[in-house]
Amino acid sequence: MRAHFLHISRGNAWALRSASAAWAALALSLAFGASTAGAQSGQSAEKGVTKSTQAVKPASTPKTASPSKPSSSTAARSSQPTQNAKTARNTKSPKKNVARAPAQGVRASKVKAELGYNSMGSRLGLRSELADLSLNSSAVMVMDQVSGEVLLEKNADAALPIASITKVMTAMVVLDAGQPLDEAIVIAREDTQLEKYSASRLKVGASFTRAELLHLALMSSENRAANALGRSYPGGLPAFVIAMNEKARALGMTSSNFVEPTGLSSSNVASPRDLAVLVNAAHHVPLIRDYSTDRDAVVRVGGRQQQFRNTNALTRDENWDIGLSKTGFIRDAGKCLVMQARLDQRDVIIVMLDAEGSAKRLADAERIRRWLSIDRDRQASAARS
Repeated sequence: MRAHFLHISRGNAWALRSASAAWAALALSLAFGASTAGAQSGQSAEKGVTKSTQAVKPASTPKTASPSKPSSSTAARSSQPTQNAKTARNTKSPKKNVARAPAQGVRASKVKAELGYNSMGSRLGLRSELADLSLNSSAVMVMDQVSGEVLLEKNADAALPIASITKVMTAMVVLDAGQPLDEAIVIAREDTQLEKYSASRLKVGASFTRAELLHLALMSSENRAANALGRSYPGGLPAFVIAMNEKARALGMTSSNFVEPTGLSSSNVASPRDLAVLVNAAHHVPLIRDYSTDRDAVVRVGGRQQQFRNTNALTRDENWDIGLSKTGFIRDAGKCLVMQARLDQRDVIIVMLDAEGSAKRLADAERIRRWLSIDRDRQASAARS
């Protein structure tokens, strides 16, 4: 470096001094910027956003390493993002992603931030409709199963997409046909080419009995299982869909329509009033009761034992005595849930369509459970007086 300076003429000395001053100013600026970034990082950590620790680079390096993005969880993965990663993600878009505090009686561990989606019920403005009980779901019906009395309703006659609630009807039609439950059915490529992409552990070529497919469709909402059941029906899928709609009419479901057996199509629609009828009928079928309420099951898939769980977390909640259960979700349908349950010495049917997320669906169910208990106490008090 010194040799280089010796070859500079005296006429250029002023330029050299100016360049040196400029380099010194730049280094000072970079050093100040690094210290400011460190201060901002510390401030964010105090607010509950924990960022990964980064080594401080020399002031001469203008770029800093970006924090790695948290990996998104999928249905097929058992691992989930860490709590810190969730918190960091939520601060980017708080209006859409931050879940509100859970309603009383809902465990905080069940509440997860979820992205919003534009369901049919929300587009129609049904979610904001008022009812006797404040609920997030767009359409609701609660019915006394014994007397048939409607205990609570909100847009009960609105025909909306029902997503995987469809699989209750699928099970009814399969069992009505009387096909052997121990008959082997092989998952075909046709069972993977569904209306919407759907993750599944049921690989093409894997063989299951009809009973196993029913179990997986009702408990874990396996779409390939439901499609294989419809495909193996006498006459194939076209005949199966006809049978679904005939069954709906026979039950008195006047606002329902089915076009396929999985629920991935938003053209599968029904009203809460119709679905209460379907749940009541399905509850009289022991196999549907058992399969839909199993908490988990181990099934051999491709030579390996794999565990499947119930998509309704309430089946694992000791506060609930559930006799039939089915969840559903596609974007047009929102989060849906139908149940038969015994609450406060009373058998009831609960139908909830188009909640904004899993947490709000659970919160609605808990509100209904508490409301039924309070209503029962009120009626008993009125009878005594």
